[in-house]
Amino acid sequence: MKNPVNALVQMVKMKSIQFIITASFTLVTVAVMLFVGVMLYSKFSETAEQNAFLHTQQMIDQVSFNLNSYLDSMKEIFELAAEKIRRSENVPDDKLTERLGTILETREDLVSVAVFSREGELIAAYPQAAMRKNTRLQEQSWFQAALKDPGHISFSLPHIQNLFQGEYKWVVSMSRGISVSQNGEREDAILLVDVNFKTIDDLCQRVELGKKGYVYIIDLAGNIVYHPQQQLIYVGLKNENRAIALKNSYGSYVDESDGERRLVTIKTLDDIGWKIVGVSYMDEIATTKKEISGFIFWLLVVVIAVVVFVLTYISAAISRPIRNLERSMQQVEKGDFTVNLAVRGSHEVEQLSRRFNHMVIRIRQLMDQIIREQEAKRKSELEVLQAQINPHFLYNTLNSVVRMVGIGKNEDVITTITALSKLFRISLSKGKNIITVQEELEHVRNYLVIQKMRYKNKFTYEITAQDEVLPCKTLKLLLQPIVENAIYHGIEPLADQGKITVSAERSDGDILFRVRDNGLGIPPHVLEQIGSGQIKSKDGSGVGIKNVHERIRLFFGEAYGLSIESDEETGTTVTIRIPMITEET
Repeated sequence: MKNPVNALVQMVKMKSIQFIITASFTLVTVAVMLFVGVMLYSKFSETAEQNAFLHTQQMIDQVSFNLNSYLDSMKEIFELAAEKIRRSENVPDDKLTERLGTILETREDLVSVAVFSREGELIAAYPQAAMRKNTRLQEQSWFQAALKDPGHISFSLPHIQNLFQGEYKWVVSMSRGISVSQNGEREDAILLVDVNFKTIDDLCQRVELGKKGYVYIIDLAGNIVYHPQQQLIYVGLKNENRAIALKNSYGSYVDESDGERRLVTIKTLDDIGWKIVGVSYMDEIATTKKEISGFIFWLLVVVIAVVVFVLTYISAAISRPIRNLERSMQQVEKGDFTVNLAVRGSHEVEQLSRRFNHMVIRIRQLMDQIIREQEAKRKSELEVLQAQINPHFLYNTLNSVVRMVGIGKNEDVITTITALSKLFRISLSKGKNIITVQEELEHVRNYLVIQKMRYKNKFTYEITAQDEVLPCKTLKLLLQPIVENAIYHGIEPLADQGKITVSAERSDGDILFRVRDNGLGIPPHVLEQIGSGQIKSKDGSGVGIKNVHERIRLFFGEAYGLSIESDEETGTTVTIRIPMITEET
């Protein structure tokens, strides 16, 4: 049963105004934020990718510019050396060497300057050092390039300087054909300038293309001029795909040849034919996208959380007066008509609250009116019943008196007539319904006197009372119907003489009347009906126990009334509880 009940509760909650307001606005907000988030992510991702492409291109352009500037400065040094050699007519070799030394000392990145004949003989060199044995000068790439195109400065691939004995450095050789004066005659020669490759290496290593990106340089034939992992390439531990760089001179391209997406950016140095190639890894660009998506995601989460919190507060403020109205209606439904709903909220809710208060006040007025009318009706009915009792009882008593006169029991006649007059005097009580306890006991005493005469002493009676309760107030005619039932239903069927005891005492601020008899008692099923509220009498006065109980509760409230205890063949005890009302009260 719990699951259907919980489901029903959840459905009711889901249909509440607060839930509808919160859910609807939240869904709209989430939809808008998701749309904005997707658009922002798409735009930011596109921008990030474009920025990555642009950044790589700018870095390659910067490397190209720096390398071009450096090579141009080397060319100027080369041209300066060539010009000094060209002007050195009839200058001894030692003087020429000295002039070459002057040029070399102007730059720290110059390793050596040398002049060779077309046959490969050394004419002059600085620093002066002996050439290595078995050096095949004509096989050197720079030498062949100068012979092939003597008017153009050629650049060799990086290599170890292997011409002279001594320090072996990683260099790039610049060469070109020149003319020198030897023994008064000019002859063609080749000028060689070795540049320390470390400067070019430093220029390329300064470039950062992400965490894994790098820059390398190749010539037009695809030979590697520079690579940050050049040694690994030489030993075959790394392979560089140079096809895209050889095919294109400029631009950015995506390479997926090794299973990993890379952005390849190319820039060509036209003067020397070198190609600067920048390699960026697309997963780093994707990482940037992930960071953007993560930022947008958490931004959406925070915004949605704030929106839900704000909407919950706003919807609660809107629905709170309606919930208060609902709770007030539930109280009214339970019978509480003292509810007074606070009039606040929106205009419509204020109108509902105000009309609800008017409705409750009107219902309360109508209920009070009905209660008053019912009380008046009950009192009228009881008065009519009481008016019926008196003639009936009077008729029976007078019949008994007639019989006693007939048999000459004059004293009994006097006693009966005296008791009857006192009984009616108390019954009338000048029209009052409230009398003292003493008067109520006196009334039941006279009633018992008369009934004892009628039943020819079939029972005895005893009346006791505490002195402090005698002056207290009570409804009249409470005890007579109870005693009447004790006589008719308990004592009369007995074969033996019966006894009726009437007592009045104080208990917890109330007055308890007890009427006991030793009659036949009440059967259990009848007693059970009486305990469940079905208190009524079948015979007797007509007022009976039910009317006594209703009169007490009508005048004194629900806390008061009568209760019955009975055992068959043992007797019955009827207890009446009323509030203790004194003259001062």
